[in-house]
Amino acid sequence: MKTRRPTDLNLKKSFARQVLRLWPALKGSLNHVAKPCIRPTCPACARGDKHPAWLLAFTEGGRRRCRYVPLALVPRLQQALKNGRRLEQILYQMGPALIKQYRQQTRPTAPAPRKRHAKS
Repeated sequence: MKTRRPTDLNLKKSFARQVLRLWPALKGSLNHVAKPCIRPTCPACARGDKHPAWLLAFTEGGRRRCRYVPLALVPRLQQALKNGRRLEQILYQMGPALIKQYRQQTRPTAPAPRKRHAKS
């Protein structure tokens, strides 16, 4: 059974601390839109005015989806999107750190010098 080296544990703990501080996190976009409603007798829509709304766009199963967002939830989702972008940056930074750590752990020891044989 392999045991983890201290650098591996330190890297893992550092990553976990950073991720926990970024809750909630999500990937997508939040857009403020103006749309007509579905009521056929809406006076605002009859005048050509549209209703303001917020939409969260995200990918689900490889397809782009949108969901209406209540106004009260907008600030929390804005923070979650910001946290999601920060989390993505952390993940990009982890790649080089993991490679560096792997190289340090698997660095071969220097071979013993070869003995030279006397020529006959």
